[in-house]
Amino acid sequence: MLQHQLIEDCKNNSRKAQLKLYNKYCEGMYYVALRFMNDTQEAEDAMQEAFIKAFAKLHQFTGEVTFGAWLKRIVINKCLDKLKAKKLEQVAMNEQVLGIVDEEEDWNVNDGITVEDIKRAISELPEKYRYPLMLFLVEGYDHEEISEILNISQVASRTLVHRGKKKLQEKIRNLEADSGEMNRKTTL
Repeated sequence: MLQHQLIEDCKNNSRKAQLKLYNKYCEGMYYVALRFMNDTQEAEDAMQEAFIKAFAKLHQFTGEVTFGAWLKRIVINKCLDKLKAKKLEQVAMNEQVLGIVDEEEDWNVNDGITVEDIKRAISELPEKYRYPLMLFLVEGYDHEEISEILNISQVASRTLVHRGKKKLQEKIRNLEADSGEMNRKTTL
């Protein structure tokens, strides 16, 4: 069955079509939710709630983006809503103080550092940096999209991503130093 027809059937409340669509996307959306929730049960709950919302709002899906991208945005928003509901500390930032920052692209990592080490380092970042950085580096959103998702300005997005990258680089350098595999770099 073509995806377009499957979506149309879902819009007509076909439970069979909804189950097929769910089965097609549930695993990928679960992993998106898990990156934000860091708890398997909470990630599963967020994903389930996102699917319920997506089926309820399916009439709003226009096809301008892929269904997967549309659904992913709902999953991310649901995760962020759940995190806010847990009353996690949100740091209010004075946007006049924030300036556009230069991007530093020195991301050389020693071979001894694994992807799991980097994921763990990201999960240990303060939340005000973790979520913008995850949206930027892992999910591939640009600053305009991040600003819409997190309800912050694009300047704040750039600043939080930049600061998050700096903190992540610092954590990675500490991992390298701890493992004794730190590269010796000589500057002239």
